[in-house]
Amino acid sequence: MSTLELHPKLIYNGTFRIRTCEIDRKKRATVSALIQLMQEAAMQNVIELGLSVWDMEKQGISWVVMRMDIDFERLPMLGENIHIKTHGAGFDRLFTYRDYRVWDENKQVLAQASSSWLLMDTAKRRMVRIPKEILAYKTPLPEECLERPVRKIGKFSQTDRSMNFRVDWHHLDFNEHLSNIFYIQWILEVLGEDILDNKDLSRLEILYKNECYLHDEVVAELEELGEGKYMHRLIRKNDQLELLLAKTTWI
Repeated sequence: MSTLELHPKLIYNGTFRIRTCEIDRKKRATVSALIQLMQEAAMQNVIELGLSVWDMEKQGISWVVMRMDIDFERLPMLGENIHIKTHGAGFDRLFTYRDYRVWDENKQVLAQASSSWLLMDTAKRRMVRIPKEILAYKTPLPEECLERPVRKIGKFSQTDRSMNFRVDWHHLDFNEHLSNIFYIQWILEVLGEDILDNKDLSRLEILYKNECYLHDEVVAELEELGEGKYMHRLIRKNDQLELLLAKTTWI
């Protein structure tokens, strides 16, 4: 019997219907909408476990995503029901790992992702060690987990295109900083209509490096690597602080 079967509370299975507010002009779920649903599944999982941001609020700590590697087969369409399974995938010093798998109604894989998370002191805005009571949770066997994302994803060398954005009130999440979903929307926006309309995203690798806050001005930069590959980064305009690095592959 597998570790996943022995510890069912560590797994969340959810079914979601793609709504009109989650689609693009081709009636497909946007990349950011699908990732949001994956994160919603993860939130429901930690709520069930009593390890959500609301449970840890009294301790002054909160979960923050650091890395995500996502492979896409296709984006679901308007009205389509999708099934998402997510579970913790182990610990490594200061980080905890989480996997996601997404299927359609015919049990065909739509996407899968591995991610790493850390705990942040919400007052000092610093990384803190994961408490022993969380580390005590048993997690799936390595063979049941996706390959963990590595920290490095490449180096940004030159800016071929850029766009400017500003962090407004509706961009903030419960951690009082720019929601990670808007990081993703902003880096993809720079690609332009030709790619977004006519190409399919095959892989997205994201490294979140720094927070940004209300009224910060942000520059999204794009580097063309060739063969459908692009490097992305977000920088804060006033001090050039690098907020995010990412790499996308389009087919």
